[in-house]
Amino acid sequence: MQLDPKTLDSLVEEITRQVLVVLKEQGNQFVTPRPAAGAESSCSRCERQVAAPRRPEVAPQIFLDTAARPSDVPDVRDAVRNLARYIDHTLLKPDASYAQIAQLCEEARQYGFATVCVNPINVQRCSQLLRGSGVGVCSVVAFPLGAVPTRVKCYETQQAINDGAREIDMVMNIGALKSKDYDLVREDIAAVVRTCHSNGAICKVIIEAALLTDDEKIKACQLAKEAGADYVKTSTGFGPGGATLHDVTLMRQAVGPDVGVKAAGGIKTYQDAMAMLRAGATRIGASASVKIMQEARSAS
Repeated sequence: MQLDPKTLDSLVEEITRQVLVVLKEQGNQFVTPRPAAGAESSCSRCERQVAAPRRPEVAPQIFLDTAARPSDVPDVRDAVRNLARYIDHTLLKPDASYAQIAQLCEEARQYGFATVCVNPINVQRCSQLLRGSGVGVCSVVAFPLGAVPTRVKCYETQQAINDGAREIDMVMNIGALKSKDYDLVREDIAAVVRTCHSNGAICKVIIEAALLTDDEKIKACQLAKEAGADYVKTSTGFGPGGATLHDVTLMRQAVGPDVGVKAAGGIKTYQDAMAMLRAGATRIGASASVKIMQEARSAS
């Protein structure tokens, strides 16, 4: 039987995931298994195909300790390589050229980043360039303001997924939160989450923390969690401020251990990235990803 390329890629990635799970069970604590987007929750002779979104993993403390004190641990290179799996290599500038998008994808292949995070118009191109690489494609929805109707967010989400995105970073309805219209905020998020999960994709909710009070940040995170979001994310990178350690800590406390926290905006160095991970982030959004990895290797 001859498999089509998409099915073959999915099968290879699922087998890889299962191998990584076994390695982890045998004591390799540096590896964080990363299921393929849309991978089935069971592969026992394909008796039942159930698409399941990936559960965001909390960064293992041993990894954080290793990266914080590289000279103390013998297997430093594994820890440095693993750092890339926490990074969304990002290019969201409106003037990004095809050549820059191609370079972004090549860098993502080289370093093994979790995803490239791009505007919807570039999703299909990135999906083609990254086929078979293990690097996912993340896209943004209602970006950067979040001020569009829910049905538009869902349409945009579905289109991005159809084009190859397996992670969606949506911007919350910030005005509704400020107005204390919590039911609208929750349902707005939940509708996008449903669209993502029904297609085997994961959903991150951008709360644009720099526009919110601490109480509003906590409420936004609680609403995102109630709506079934996989991650909450600090910032678009286009607002009045980016990620701060205070916000990441607060957001981690608000969502608990079972929801991911993505820190994005202004993360430019290896030290910045590691500080965010230690504060509770489980994903980093950065355009300076290559510089961060070069510094990580120098630190080892």
